[in-house]
Amino acid sequence: MEKNRLCKLLNIRYPVIQAPMNWVSGPALVAAVSGAGGLGTLGPNAGSDDITHDVELTGERIRERIRTIRRLTDAPFAVNIVVGFGEDTKYSKKIVDVVVEEHVPVAVVSVGSPRVYTGVLKNAGTIVLHAVSTAEHAVKAKDAGVDAVICEGFEAGGHKGLTELTTFSLTPMVADAVDIPVVTGGGIADARGVIAALALGADGVYMGTRFMATRQAESHESVKAAVVAGKDACTVSIPKGKMIARDIRNRFTDDYMKLHQSGASPETMADYLANHSQYHSQLLGRSDDSEICCGQGAGLIEDIPDAAGLVSDLASDVERRFEALRLRLGSFF
Repeated sequence: MEKNRLCKLLNIRYPVIQAPMNWVSGPALVAAVSGAGGLGTLGPNAGSDDITHDVELTGERIRERIRTIRRLTDAPFAVNIVVGFGEDTKYSKKIVDVVVEEHVPVAVVSVGSPRVYTGVLKNAGTIVLHAVSTAEHAVKAKDAGVDAVICEGFEAGGHKGLTELTTFSLTPMVADAVDIPVVTGGGIADARGVIAALALGADGVYMGTRFMATRQAESHESVKAAVVAGKDACTVSIPKGKMIARDIRNRFTDDYMKLHQSGASPETMADYLANHSQYHSQLLGRSDDSEICCGQGAGLIEDIPDAAGLVSDLASDVERRFEALRLRLGSFF
């Protein structure tokens, strides 16, 4: 069967992109997903043992991981670039320099305007996928020259804009608004989600939480166990200034919301976050009193498989599930 346009663009077999996850998606996970035919994406801090505020060290750590990925696989992969705001852009500028110098094939750019880095990256030959939260943002990204857009519904884990558009609503809106490839995520954890996303107009899927619970993920074992244990409404969205984050519901989210509702100062909230961050959960294993960014798809996850096997099993299950769908759609044909 002929590749769809996203697979052609990225030179991959399956239209499955492993979403970047801070502290989680390191070289082993990226290489496993890419080697199996999807597109693995390197997270900003995955593979680090500590937090650094050194710009040069941040860049060199990314460079080292890029080279490690290339030792593990010759398949295409991506690096996440978090644009940021104000003073924080010094980190993303350094990462862009490294991505250009290392000739990284794909960049997944998020949390910022597509006008900031798209030109520089494309001039260097890097394919640019830009994360958006509305159809209006998708149009702006297309006009800025990105190669594809990624939209994430309200179900998605991690940090998002303040809109509450779900994957079911957002995906067709974006697909109708632009004529470039559309990747969608948010609550997709199995083959049923893949089929639904493609039916809604997406060219591929963006999966984070499902890959968090794999053997190659950098997540602490207690975090993986928490994801597998999650059932039904096991996540909650918490406000973070200009953004919101969806996390596993735990003591951290309960205490954070109590602080927020009590009218605690921005400084108090920032201090609490700094001492109960993903570093503390994903790396140190404090899975109850620290933040774990996680999507609603956690309620569908029941095991911790090999990441490459997950990609191949997902592909075969899509075919099986699609045949079952054809039977249910019988009266429409």
